[in-house]
Amino acid sequence: MDVTPDHEPAAASTPVSRYASAPAWRAVDAFFTHALVGEDEALVAARESGARTTMPNAEVAANQGALLGLLIGIAGARRMLEFGTLAGYSTIWCARAVGAQGHVTTLELAPQNAHVALENLERAGVADRVEVRIGPAAESAQRLIEEGAEPYDLVFIDADKPGNPAYLAAALCLTGPGAVIVIDNVVRDGAVVDAASEDPRVQGVRQVVQDIAEHPELEATALQTVGVKGWDGLLIARRR
Repeated sequence: MDVTPDHEPAAASTPVSRYASAPAWRAVDAFFTHALVGEDEALVAARESGARTTMPNAEVAANQGALLGLLIGIAGARRMLEFGTLAGYSTIWCARAVGAQGHVTTLELAPQNAHVALENLERAGVADRVEVRIGPAAESAQRLIEEGAEPYDLVFIDADKPGNPAYLAAALCLTGPGAVIVIDNVVRDGAVVDAASEDPRVQGVRQVVQDIAEHPELEATALQTVGVKGWDGLLIARRR
């Protein structure tokens, strides 16, 4: 979600909460989205309703939402945990992917955002398989741990970036071998390479990358992406 530029001001034409993106990048995203992905009315409504949240335009792109759905299918995931709900756009992709017998738990800080998300989940017909927990994500995740929640098969971390290390630690308590962990916004318009950055979002990404690299049970890679969201990327890890 959080894609506000770290080291340069956005161009005047760049939407709030996004990095600048070249017209060619946006055209390619549009081509593949039209040819391979598509959005039904529920997804379009969820994306557009992001304007009513605390962070407009911060939802994943349509092709990224489809990627999450594919990863869930490839992993055979039936239980999914999401850090950061916003308007529920990615939540819908994931809820559809886990299927009617699956379950998604999504953690959202702001009641305003949760209200918008619940409307969108109802519209998409997946509200019965999604639990929205409101409050600081680290606290909500800790409650899941204390409640002895059944392990999750896939975790998507897309909340405040300084919290990434804590969210990873919680995810490791809530998953088992074979689980997949996806972390969004890890490139940050290239700022991730700046070890001296004073931006806590950059340092949150750098720390979680180090934590994953040093964890004996995790294998991972990260991919840069360009498109409607600008220059950013995803980290994908799997528990051995």
